[in-house]
Amino acid sequence: MKNILNPEDINAFKRLLEKHDRIVLTCHMRPDGDAVGSTLGLCHLLRDMGKDACVVVPDRIPRSLHFLPGSKELAVYTQYDPYCTRLVNEAGLIIMCDFNTAKRQGDLAPLIQSAECDKVLIDHHRDPDLQCGVSFSYPEMSSTCELAVRIIAACGYYGAVSREAATCLLTGMITDTQNFTVNCNNLEVYEIMMRLLEKGVDKKRIVDEAIKATSYDALRLNSFALSERLRIFEQSRCALIVLSKEDLARFKYQKGDTEGLVNMPLQIRGIVYSVFIREDADCIKVSARSKHDFPVCDICRDLFNGGGHLMAAGGEFYGSLEECRDLFIDRMGDYDKYIPAKIERLELR
Repeated sequence: MKNILNPEDINAFKRLLEKHDRIVLTCHMRPDGDAVGSTLGLCHLLRDMGKDACVVVPDRIPRSLHFLPGSKELAVYTQYDPYCTRLVNEAGLIIMCDFNTAKRQGDLAPLIQSAECDKVLIDHHRDPDLQCGVSFSYPEMSSTCELAVRIIAACGYYGAVSREAATCLLTGMITDTQNFTVNCNNLEVYEIMMRLLEKGVDKKRIVDEAIKATSYDALRLNSFALSERLRIFEQSRCALIVLSKEDLARFKYQKGDTEGLVNMPLQIRGIVYSVFIREDADCIKVSARSKHDFPVCDICRDLFNGGGHLMAAGGEFYGSLEECRDLFIDRMGDYDKYIPAKIERLELR
C-alpha cells in the first residue's frame, strides 16, 4: 500500500510511543465497530510491544462486539468512574480514535481533555476541532481502522500485529463499510483487508457476529420500525423512521438493537437518503445515510449539532421527539437541491 501519511507525524508518533509506557486509548460514546476495533486493535499491538496499554470507553459497547478479543477488559466510564479516572490520570499518552470533537465523548470528555499528558488523534471524520500533539485526520479513509493499519505499517510495526489485533482492525473496516459495500472504492482498502486476513482472521465470524447476528426482540423491533414507523417523502426522495421510548420498551430495546436500521430504506429504488430518529434516555439520537453523494452531513450539522461523513452522519437533539421530527420535516425541502437531476424512478409498490 502507498504511504500517504505525513512522515513528520509518523516520526513524532513513534517518538511518543518510545517515550511513554502507560498509554490509554479511547473513543466516542455509543461505540461502534470502528471505534472499538481501532482502540482494541492498537491496544493489542501496544501490549505486544511491552506497553502498559488499556482502553477506556465512555459507555458500554453493543452486544454485537462482545466477540472481539479483549472486549471484556474495556474500562467503561459509566460503570467504573474512579478506575477510569485513575487510568487516565496515570497515562503518559492518550490516543483518541474515531472522533474529532470533545462532545462525542459525553461525560468522559472533561477527564480526557483536562489530562496533562501527550495526546494523539486518529480519525477519519471531517472538520476536527481537537488540539493534539500529533493528529492523523484523514476523512478520505474508509474507516479509522484502515487509517490505524496504515499508521502501523508506516511506523514499521506491522510485523508485530497479532491475529487478535488484526481481528479487531478488520472488524472496524467491515462495519464502517457495511461489509465493503460503501466508502471503499479505493483498491487499497481490499489490499489492507487481504493483509489482515493473512494474519489468520476469521472474516466470516466477524460478519456473522458484528453484522448478521441479532436477537428475537431486536428482529421484531426492526420489523416493526419498517412496517409501522417508516414514512416516505416522495418529492425529497427521503425515508424517515421515528421510534419513541415506548416503541423501544415494547421490544425490550438494548444498545445496538437498531444498528444498521437507518441503512435499510436505502434498498428502495429511488430513495436518496434515509433518516432515523430515536428517542434515547438523555436526548434524541439522529442518524442519516445516503446515496449519490447526497450530503446528509449538512443536515446533521445544520439541524442536529452533529456531522460525520458526506453520506453517513449523525447528531443529537435536545427537546421532544415531536419537535425533532417536525424540525426535520419542516426543513427537509431545503436539501432537495442536492437530489441528482437524473435518478431512477421511485418504486413504492
